[in-house]
Amino acid sequence: MIKSTIKTQIKDKIWIDETGQPIPVARILPLEKQKEKVAFQCAKKAIDISNRLSSFKEEIAKECEAIYTESMKDAKVGKGNFTFFNFDGSIKIEVRVNELITFDTILIEKAKQKLMELVGESISEDKEFIKELVMSAFQTSRGQLDTKRVMGLKKHAKRIKDERYHDAMALIDESVRRPSSKTYFCVWLRGAQGDYESIDLNFSSI
Repeated sequence: MIKSTIKTQIKDKIWIDETGQPIPVARILPLEKQKEKVAFQCAKKAIDISNRLSSFKEEIAKECEAIYTESMKDAKVGKGNFTFFNFDGSIKIEVRVNELITFDTILIEKAKQKLMELVGESISEDKEFIKELVMSAFQTSRGQLDTKRVMGLKKHAKRIKDERYHDAMALIDESVRRPSSKTYFCVWLRGAQGDYESIDLNFSSI
């Protein structure tokens, strides 16, 4: 949680500026005093809202965990995304778990080399298709691979018969690391037309 900020009082004879320099209050412009007041008021309210959101996130996480645990008592499945409703279906609670994926650099490089060897041969129509997939998947942005594009290579495995492609997919699987995950909660209300509308809760940065 965020602690409260400290307000400079108008009655203070000396104010401290951003450089640490003491400034006599008589030398401070009316606009500067107004900005000090408004900035403090906004920050105070924002801190209060942020702290309440943080508390609510802890609460909804605990309650959803209890629902999930009870629902999954007899189900032999791993934890992941799930949705549940109230009795009349007017409220929908959605829980989404996003896992951060990174790659073992040595293994992913081996996979890339195997794929580049495959597409480096004489180009047939089939190989041209594979080349486009591979070149797109291994493009980098600021030195980082796009994990969705790399993992997206796996969905084409059934239509590509070359064993080297399948060997590369195995290397990609082996290279995957999941160092952390983030859980998102969304509360929906059913409208008069039967459509669900989400209640805006910006939990993502808390």
